Amino acid sequence: MLKNLIILLYIPLVLNAYTMSELFDALKENPNTKLDELEVERTQINNEKVYANLYPKVDLYAVYNHYSEPTGMLPVAPNELIVMVKDSNIAQPFGTDIYRGSASFNMPLFVKSIYTLVDKTKMLSKSSRENKKINKIQNEALLVGTNANLQYLEALEKSLISKQYSLNETYKFVKIKVNNGRGAESELYKIQDALNNVKISLNNINITKQKAYATVEALTSIRINKAINMKQIATYKIGSFKVLEPLKLKSLALEYGLKAQKEKLYWPSLSANGSYTRSNTNAYNNTKNITEDYSHVGVILSIPLFNMQNYSAVDEAKIEAMKVKTQLEKESVSLKAQTSSLQNSLKLIENSVLLYKKSVKNKQKLLNIAKVSFKNTRMNMEEYLRYEDEVVAQEAKLYESYMLKWQILMKLAVIYANNIEEIVR
Repeated sequence: MLKNLIILLYIPLVLNAYTMSELFDALKENPNTKLDELEVERTQINNEKVYANLYPKVDLYAVYNHYSEPTGMLPVAPNELIVMVKDSNIAQPFGTDIYRGSASFNMPLFVKSIYTLVDKTKMLSKSSRENKKINKIQNEALLVGTNANLQYLEALEKSLISKQYSLNETYKFVKIKVNNGRGAESELYKIQDALNNVKISLNNINITKQKAYATVEALTSIRINKAINMKQIATYKIGSFKVLEPLKLKSLALEYGLKAQKEKLYWPSLSANGSYTRSNTNAYNNTKNITEDYSHVGVILSIPLFNMQNYSAVDEAKIEAMKVKTQLEKESVSLKAQTSSLQNSLKLIENSVLLYKKSVKNKQKLLNIAKVSFKNTRMNMEEYLRYEDEVVAQEAKLYESYMLKWQILMKLAVIYANNIEEIVR
């Protein structure tokens, strides 16, 4: 029996025997993290696709053609054709059923826009890698913030349970007075109402805790049943707004994209092509079977003169680049103001914690005095309950300050893309 009891008491501890480091590790296996990894791979493939345009394209063909009139297998020089016409024993390369097997290649020698597009895809690939990093930091910050919220709720719950115990003790005292005819029965109803409000608050806290548990589980696939112990081992490091790095790289990529579209308007392109063909037919003049080979290699210089689609593509690329650039400027201004506010708030909250600690001690002392005064009938029920409420309210503000400190610290860590695992343990 004792062994079973020990096991039952041990199970909840095992279920929640996690550390923040373990939650951070579990976060790396989250589907959202894997989606970011797939996005990085996708942009890398896009980079390879652009590089592929620099390689030759080689194709093989097998063709059969039937013609209503004898058709040439390949071009024939006039001098050779004269000899063939004079001598009917020579099979002329003309027929109505022609079989061909051929190979062809086409490759760019110089296309300026391709090299610029390579730069664009490089920037997009870097942007996706930075975005993956920022998303990981944001999810870690969300974990810490959610855990801080759980710590706040548990501390508030503990304070309310303490208030509940205190009210129950007072209820027992008042009940004795009422039973002895020395107190009004309405006093009991007032305390019962206060106890009921405490139960309502505790129930609401449990509802909010379930939401926090669900957030942690969604991020890590781990179901916890209480807040994780965590400790601040460092603070945020000030630097550039690294959270904007993915957007900066995307903006740069779109600038390269605009440049590439403009290059298509003016820059000539140089390419090479060639083919080899082997043809077979029955000569129409003497039905002899004939096989001929034919090949060519060439270089093409293409100079763009006018293509309305290219002009439209330039306008479209220009708008896209301006949209992202404007968004980047907007985010920079917003973050500058937000960062200044968060840094000032963090200092004020640290000061508030010290003040709230002193205030809670004073409120607790006043409550102890109020209990004595109430029992000695020097204070009415409403005044006593007000002291009970003030202690809980002030403790709630203290615990909320702890939570806000964590959450502000995490916001700053995300803005500067700090390693949260180096800040929280």
